[in-house]
Amino acid sequence: MEPSYRGHRFPAEIISHAVWLYYRFTLSFRGVEDLLSERGIIVSYEVIRFWCLKFGPGYAWAIRKKRGRLGDIWHVDELFLKINGRQVYLWRAVDQDGDVLDILVTERRDKRAEVSHQHTREKERQVRRFKPVAQAQCVLAVHGQVQNLFRAGRNVLKAIHYRLLRDRAFAQWNEATCAH
Repeated sequence: MEPSYRGHRFPAEIISHAVWLYYRFTLSFRGVEDLLSERGIIVSYEVIRFWCLKFGPGYAWAIRKKRGRLGDIWHVDELFLKINGRQVYLWRAVDQDGDVLDILVTERRDKRAEVSHQHTREKERQVRRFKPVAQAQCVLAVHGQVQNLFRAGRNVLKAIHYRLLRDRAFAQWNEATCAH
C-alpha cells in the first residue's frame, strides 16, 4: 500500500528524505531540521518527528516486503533497555549477514545469545532514552529495516561495487516511499 501524502505541505521527496536522514544516521529531529534548513527547507523538528512516526512504519513494511532471500542461519539476541525507569528487553532476530529480521520489545526475559547492539545503543542515546515501550518498538523496528537496506560492506567492496549497491538501496528506498 502506497503512503498517502495528501494534506501535507511538503512533497513526498522531502518527507521521505527527512525520514531517511533520521533513521539512517544517528541524528536527532533537530539535527534533521538543521540539515534540511541548510538546503533551504524550513520545517520544525516536531513535524519531522510526526513524519517519522506516521511514515516510518509504512516505509519499513515496504522495505521488508521487497527484501530478498534471508540467510540460512538466524540468531536471536537480547538487549536491556530502561524505559520510564523500568528494565525491558529488546529481542532481535538477526541472520548470518547481520541483517535485522525482526525486533520485539517486551517486559519478560528469556535466556538467549548476545550479538552486537551498537546501532540500537546509538539510537537509544540519540533519543535520550525511550519513553514508552511502544515508541521503542516502533523506532527500532523502522531503524533496523533502514539499516539493513543501506548497510553495505564498504570496507570489503571495491568502490564501484559499493556505489552500485548504494544506488540500488536508494532505488528501493524511493520505491518504498513512493518518492520518485
